[in-house]
Amino acid sequence: MTLPLQDNILIVDFGSQVTQLIARRVREAGVYSEIAPFNAAAEAFERLKPKGIILSGGPASVMWEDSPRAPQNFFDAGVPILGICYGQQTMMQQLGGNVEGGESGEFGRAFIEVKKGCALFDGLWSEGERHQVWMSHGDKVTQLAPGFEVVAVSDGAPYAITANEEKRFYATQFHPEVVHTPDGAKLLANFVRHVCGLAGDWTMAEFRATKIAEIREQVGEGRVICGLSGGVDSAVAAVLIHEAIGDQLTCVFVDHGLMRLGEAEQVVSLFREHYGIKLVHVNAEERFLGGLAGLTDPEKKRKFIGGEFIAVFEEEAAKIGGADFLAQGTLYPDVIESVSFTGGPSVTIKSHHNVGGLPERMNMKLVEPLRELFKDEVRVLGRELGLPDIFVGRHPFPGPGLAIRIPGEVTKERCDILRKADAIYLEEIRSAGLYDAIWQAFAVLLPVRTVGVMGDYRTYDSVCAVRAVTSTDGMTADIYPFDAAFLSRVATRIINEVKGINRVVYDYTSKPPGTIEWE
Repeated sequence: MTLPLQDNILIVDFGSQVTQLIARRVREAGVYSEIAPFNAAAEAFERLKPKGIILSGGPASVMWEDSPRAPQNFFDAGVPILGICYGQQTMMQQLGGNVEGGESGEFGRAFIEVKKGCALFDGLWSEGERHQVWMSHGDKVTQLAPGFEVVAVSDGAPYAITANEEKRFYATQFHPEVVHTPDGAKLLANFVRHVCGLAGDWTMAEFRATKIAEIREQVGEGRVICGLSGGVDSAVAAVLIHEAIGDQLTCVFVDHGLMRLGEAEQVVSLFREHYGIKLVHVNAEERFLGGLAGLTDPEKKRKFIGGEFIAVFEEEAAKIGGADFLAQGTLYPDVIESVSFTGGPSVTIKSHHNVGGLPERMNMKLVEPLRELFKDEVRVLGRELGLPDIFVGRHPFPGPGLAIRIPGEVTKERCDILRKADAIYLEEIRSAGLYDAIWQAFAVLLPVRTVGVMGDYRTYDSVCAVRAVTSTDGMTADIYPFDAAFLSRVATRIINEVKGINRVVYDYTSKPPGTIEWE
């Protein structure tokens, strides 16, 4: 990360599941923010020279002997600090207060009472008011550090918000970053703009200009290759890099035969004809489908597709004479989720399809221009770059493509059936004006055949499941509540227009317990 941003906030991550939301809320206030694990926070502080620090929540207890701490020199750096939940507790403990384990914690919706005004509440809360917040803690502060005072309380947290106005240190026992704290985003905005004094003028246009200069400095006269998947991330990365270095960029689009209807043609047309970007289009359908023959285990399918993609990509890169850099559409959540706050391994739910093994094998350096952005910010950047909305606004699509939407063996026939059903489903969603209200929608071809009757004849064909979810970041998701008339219309069209399907079902599973994709 080398962005020369003068006004920024450093977020120290202690392992909370919602630390990313803090960064989102800060950016929504027009201020750039970056997350660093607590054990890398000192280096990040020196590099970023932030105008403020936020200490996140986390699963540890400050009473543990080896519990994580903020670098002690942060409290002498002269910058405002906001501690959230565990961040409050470690702040109190490190500055001379006390924390104890409660006999019972405080979880879920709670109401705080404002006892005294402070800079954090400017223009928002007044003394004597009650406000809803979201609590999730077992331990609690029992003695304040010197210089702090209580400014708000709840039934389960006598130190719900504490403040040291002289040093501009503030701490909340609740989580302002989650939507269940209605005024939480405004509290965070008050901290970064009023307390830290930041202008709130960080924009995507500024990011674009800064990143283009950074790419030019990194690449110099070198050559860059980029693997296009047809998704938003790689498309935006490619257009941004092309704007920076022009013909030094070559994109390689590996068409594995597992794309949506008409998608390969759309990708090729956009990049060759609209943007004039050098593009190698590799038709590898037979190669991929041949290798998938007989595979039914989802992890084996994912691993084969990822491995074969790397093999094809290497072959095509060699044909064009290689390159010095590999471009990837890595996003900020990918960067953060790959680092456990304790440095330990995370549970693997699914293998992810990427080209992560290529840089070492091909002796290339990485260019990852989107690694500081969230998904919604990538869409904003795409619009800033002039990408058509049909590309920028499209739903996420997995790297392994239709292979993980066909449980069981993947064949060309089954891919063709699913492509048609999926296209009908998305067409109906667009016609109903619902596409932008849905995070992701798609059809799944099940390895199940059922008896049906069409006309006077018995059928014995496949079942198609349709799925649609709402989400903000893909980490959790709820089903989209279509009305019965819409689902009936979709089912009728798919059964009438797609040979090989005689039954349609709707997936009502949220995430968790299910994942968004079926495999």
